[in-house]
Amino acid sequence: MNENQNKLSLADLERHLWEAAHIITGPIDASDYKTYIFPILFFKRVCDVYDEEYEAAMEYYDD
Repeated sequence: MNENQNKLSLADLERHLWEAAHIITGPIDASDYKTYIFPILFFKRVCDVYDEEYEAAMEYYDD
């Protein structure tokens, strides 16, 4: 098999991800996306802060 046949273009990847998200959430109104996006952003921020605090503690305690 040709190596180029195994590669996925960025546009194809985006299309597949969009279709997967649509399957998971179902058809929803654009104004309802905040119901999904805000919790994701919140948890992402919590994870980032945890990582930053963990690294700072490791440096501070020289461990």
